[in-house]
Amino acid sequence: MANDTISDMLTRVRNANLAKHQIVQIPLTKMTRSIAQVLATEELIHSFEELKNGTQSSLLLSLKYSGKLREPKITNIKRISKSGLRVYSGGKEMPKVLGGFGTAIISTSKGLITDREAREKNLGGEILCYIW
Repeated sequence: MANDTISDMLTRVRNANLAKHQIVQIPLTKMTRSIAQVLATEELIHSFEELKNGTQSSLLLSLKYSGKLREPKITNIKRISKSGLRVYSGGKEMPKVLGGFGTAIISTSKGLITDREAREKNLGGEILCYIW
């Protein structure tokens, strides 16, 4: 179930970026909230906001663009760990996305963190996605 929400979130952000939308609405879960927090701290999105609408809650992400041509900050998102094939990495063997220009989101025992933080703290975990 969590995998479906992550894939759904990444697909919605990818599609909104390609269409150059300013905001994108995503179903709210603990995992999507954590991913949004990581994206905000890495300055890949402007901000995010939680909307509570009765039983269904959602997350509004404000996407970030640069320049007059509105080039998206997030050029690509790639899902790594899937339900059929989980991908794990130790703290010392943590992969560098695009030689350090990209970011990997890692699910660790301390929550969701970036690949840089995982290397600093020597934490391993499940590699959820690559963003560049």
